[in-house]
Amino acid sequence: MQKSGNRMSLIVFMLVVFELTQVYCSAIPAGEIKQRVHEKSLSNEEHEVRGEHNNDYDHDAFLGHEDAETFDQLSPEESKKRLASIVDKIDKNKDGEITEQELKERIQYVQHRYIVTDTDRMWRDHDPDSDNTLSWESYQKRTFGYNDEPVEGSPTFEYATMIKRDRRRWLNADKNQDGVLNKEEFTDFLHPEEAEHMRSIVVDETLEDIDKDGDGYISIQEYIDDIWGDDEDDEDEADDDKGEPEWVRSEREQFANFRDKNHDGKLDREEIEEWIIPEDYDHSSAEAAHLIQSSDENG
Repeated sequence: MQKSGNRMSLIVFMLVVFELTQVYCSAIPAGEIKQRVHEKSLSNEEHEVRGEHNNDYDHDAFLGHEDAETFDQLSPEESKKRLASIVDKIDKNKDGEITEQELKERIQYVQHRYIVTDTDRMWRDHDPDSDNTLSWESYQKRTFGYNDEPVEGSPTFEYATMIKRDRRRWLNADKNQDGVLNKEEFTDFLHPEEAEHMRSIVVDETLEDIDKDGDGYISIQEYIDDIWGDDEDDEDEADDDKGEPEWVRSEREQFANFRDKNHDGKLDREEIEEWIIPEDYDHSSAEAAHLIQSSDENG
């Protein structure tokens, strides 16, 4: 069956996805990759690694993170059977082809399923009160082991920064300001990038991580320092007098030409938000288009 524009045959699509499930390893250990842009929970993996598209991201976006881990344990034959069942469900009109829209809907389904599943699991773990609400004191004790204030000398002092950040998230997620979170509010607490009223919190946390001089902005050097660990592998890739690999130079250009809108050499809060939670970019549509394109290149 022929592929055209925004559709592809089931056979070709299954072969492309099967390849993703078999090549599930990054060139860089996960701990060395910084996740900043919030990809609407499509994957815990970086979309790009050192300027290259990351197959692990495609793997998670299509299967879901937990199912992706399950596939890692299956034999190639079992993987093919499981994939055939998934692909058949994606082809809703049963015409033997996968359209970009059908693929987008699959990715959105995986995204929503992850958020619901993650919230359900965490909600059960924290054992909410009989009225189906969760208090801050209960959350703090369950998460950090204590519910006293993190003052110097207290058992929670080593967690002071994390407790402060979680408390700020909590207060913003508490829409009705009753001091406790219901399950919907707890979802916003766990996944702030999904809620409009939580965007400022995501920006705050990003600034705290990257803004080392505390001036309320992210300079070009702070931006580069955050994404580039300057490790030995990168030194091997370095090919200019600054000792920077090509992908780092590309990030400098991205910062100057696209992220720094007013060209003042730094990112303000508005520019940071547009970087990490872009409003005019549909991640599920982009990933669907990418997978379709991959089928054209591999089919």
